[in-house]
Amino acid sequence: MHRAARTATAVIAASTALAVVTGCGGSSGAEVAADAEQTLTVWAMGAEGEKLAEVAEEYEKENPHLKVKVTPVGWDVAHQKLVSAAAAGNLPDIAQMGGSYLGEFAELGVLEPVDTQRFQEKDFFPAGWQQGEVDGEVYGVPWYVDTRVLYYRTDLAEKAGVDKAPADWKELRALASAYQKDAGTKWGLSIQPSGLDTVQSFYPFLYSAGGEIIDEDGKVVVDSPAAVKALKEYGAYFDKGLANKSVPPGYDVVKDFGNGRVPMFFGGPWHVTLLNEGQPGIKGKWAVAEVPADETSVSMAGGSSLTVSKDSPHKAASEEFISYLTSTEGQADWYERTKDLPANTTAWESGALADDPALKVFEKQMKTAKASPTLASLSEITDKVDQAIAQVTQGKATAEEALGKAKDQIEGLVQK
Repeated sequence: MHRAARTATAVIAASTALAVVTGCGGSSGAEVAADAEQTLTVWAMGAEGEKLAEVAEEYEKENPHLKVKVTPVGWDVAHQKLVSAAAAGNLPDIAQMGGSYLGEFAELGVLEPVDTQRFQEKDFFPAGWQQGEVDGEVYGVPWYVDTRVLYYRTDLAEKAGVDKAPADWKELRALASAYQKDAGTKWGLSIQPSGLDTVQSFYPFLYSAGGEIIDEDGKVVVDSPAAVKALKEYGAYFDKGLANKSVPPGYDVVKDFGNGRVPMFFGGPWHVTLLNEGQPGIKGKWAVAEVPADETSVSMAGGSSLTVSKDSPHKAASEEFISYLTSTEGQADWYERTKDLPANTTAWESGALADDPALKVFEKQMKTAKASPTLASLSEITDKVDQAIAQVTQGKATAEEALGKAKDQIEGLVQK
């Protein structure tokens, strides 16, 4: 069992023993029919928790036999809160989980497998569905997705003599150089040099080169020729002075994109809103494009799934609520409230999702986006990759050396 899972399992084992002694435990009794009067408990993270409470109120009007109690949970405490609830047998009926959590809790045996007759893979983006899969079983229904695309200043590109988005690595590096030389920007491209989750900045390079951290067979391949090639290309931006080697915590790329110090960065869908609202002075002077390709154009996939507790007595009603939230209607409504990208592909067929050119880029990128492996030790694994990237960007190791070391460390984490 992976280390993160072992830690949580130890907590659960201790709690179970205490429950036996004290006569306390989790939920019990027969499952409640979907149309019976009942209260569903739901935990949602961050801003989603606040917005989901509004949706729940509307849902209750159409389903008066239900009370949906939504508890917003901060991302900074979400993991520990879920672990403690699992240990005590008090997980909510429904919980939002990202891919970095889902593998751990599925392995602990506290999640109900998804009914794949009711919720079908064909209705969702492939990478969104894969984030809910663990060892061939599905434990989470995709709720919303995100990916990274290239944001670039079109006005500064024109000043540098370039009139189109870079389509491949060669064009990306050439544009970064031209921005500095001919448009007078401080940097050519903003990519993260080190620190927590640097790997997310590296994924578009890794995946587009055909590399992975762990392959479908569970083999650690972080030092493959494709991965080495990707890290060399990533490191070249720092070596040639095209990217900043020292970025402070909490760095706001939106501000530097607006003032022209940074003319390109890889960003998520939320950056569209941040730029429109926070940088009105560059309206019409920027655009988004797919990740520049090496072998292909592949970006990372993110987002969240909705899970049901295995101990929940309200599984039927929980499935009904999740079915609404992930339906075409529910997904379109959720986008209007939050701007989270729908995981259900049919929600993209009408309205702003069908007509907005920027959103169409995200839709196209999501079709090829790649999900991280759903492993209990995923956070520990990506930390080792973060360290390898930093070694290269700071000129302390070659790509071969850094990734070879990371491979040795990661193999120790994935062994059961």
